[in-house]
Amino acid sequence: MTHLTIEPSILYVGTPVALLTTVNEDDTVNLAPMSSAWALGDVVVLGVGVSGQTAINLRARPEVVINYPSPEQWESVERLAPLTAADPVPSHKQARFRHERAKFTASGLTPVPSELVTPPRVAECPLQFEATVLEADLDAKGNFLIAQARVVRVHAAREIVVPGTSHVDPAAWSPLIYNFRHYYGLGPELGESFRTETPR
Repeated sequence: MTHLTIEPSILYVGTPVALLTTVNEDDTVNLAPMSSAWALGDVVVLGVGVSGQTAINLRARPEVVINYPSPEQWESVERLAPLTAADPVPSHKQARFRHERAKFTASGLTPVPSELVTPPRVAECPLQFEATVLEADLDAKGNFLIAQARVVRVHAAREIVVPGTSHVDPAAWSPLIYNFRHYYGLGPELGESFRTETPR
């Protein structure tokens, strides 16, 4: 294998897409796609642009639902991508983004009430994590807000749960993957970790 030294403009090597629901200052709901999230125990670390409405909401009202769409929902996600609830649209977004408050309507997705937090869940997403933000700080360059959100309730579509357990069946669940700004699903299983809780 020969390696080249490159300078890519993005480093999205392939991570799950999440749709974050948060509450705006006027009690409307913001719905925003993102792909910078990872779990550490029951805490999900979220990275969002500091000037976006999601960052504003996470700081002012520290509740969020992290909704994970399946690959079939990529078009709904992409309909959200050029939208911002920020008004006015931040200057660095004005060329490619437009203001939109009614993001559920724009995306064709459906809000459903959460049980422990104020923001609603996205009905069509097979996995939904209700969470409260424990800490939110700027990244080293001041461009992103890094929020640590403790998951307080998990909702999973019946079809992706191992019957009689609280385990997600990895053979039944496939997240939508954002891979260098292209959407993918998962391919066939290659193997399992020695730590798996759902051995085959």
